Amino acid sequence: MEQLVIAHALACLGAAGAGCAATVHLCMRSGEKKRRLQAKDAVGKPVFERIGKLGCTGLTARIIHLTVRESIKPSFSLAAVSKRESAQGATGSSLEEAVLKAGLRDAVTRCGYDSARVCLALGCLCAGSMLGAVFSLELACLLGVGGAVAGWFSVRRALRKEAQVRKEKLGSQLGEMAEVVALGLRSGLSFDRAFALYCDHFESGFALDCSEALRKWSLGLVSREEALRSLAQTYDSAVLSRVVESVIRSLRFGSSLAETLESTAVESRSIHKAEVEERVAKAPIKMLVPVGALILPAMLIFVLGPIMIDLMKGM
Repeated sequence: MEQLVIAHALACLGAAGAGCAATVHLCMRSGEKKRRLQAKDAVGKPVFERIGKLGCTGLTARIIHLTVRESIKPSFSLAAVSKRESAQGATGSSLEEAVLKAGLRDAVTRCGYDSARVCLALGCLCAGSMLGAVFSLELACLLGVGGAVAGWFSVRRALRKEAQVRKEKLGSQLGEMAEVVALGLRSGLSFDRAFALYCDHFESGFALDCSEALRKWSLGLVSREEALRSLAQTYDSAVLSRVVESVIRSLRFGSSLAETLESTAVESRSIHKAEVEERVAKAPIKMLVPVGALILPAMLIFVLGPIMIDLMKGM
């Protein structure tokens, strides 16, 4: 009889837990839907299309998505901290540059950045504390503090990683853009039509940014020179800056642009090839760390283990 009562109690607890979990899940889904609707109204569709074209994947992309959501509706209001750090100058300018190079100028705000840092710090603090509590209280405190510090600085690292990936992918994409626009100019099209040809037939992240710049100067929001220079500022690439200045100079003075773009395509592809070869050459050096830390000790134990056992038996 007692076992039956205990079984019913456990079943009730399980049902209550499942109900609570389902309620929390539905609330989270509802909140996520509201945030997405608010995001579409606040920053527009192009921002979310750009977020969908992130170069990074995995945890880095999740951190950036969290930062964008917190920029729309912050969970923590840190206006005093944001004003104090912005008043110092260097912190605010470095953040603005990091957000700009990551292509998230219209999606990430200072308040959302700070709120995302707090969310990640608290989450990593709880995760580290629970993991360390399995073994000891000291380890729980240590992992909790370490997790909080890692979560606090993870947003800045994610933005820098996204900027680096965008720079690495720009090599081949810039060559494609230069070749397509040069081909359109050779066919008798204007620069705007040739540029729109590339934006309409390619779906890369750079093509999306080019399409946004084209939309701005087509609607008269900014001039063509300002839109192109703003596009170049969102990438940490000297080649793209030179291309943009060459395009502006050629359109202003009426000089030939097709030959310049063709040579730019060749230069961009050669630079991209050199960067890929450099990353491949660095791969064996990076492999020394896991080999020395994980594989080599295991091999030494496997080889020297029987010898040490024989020596201990002989003694």
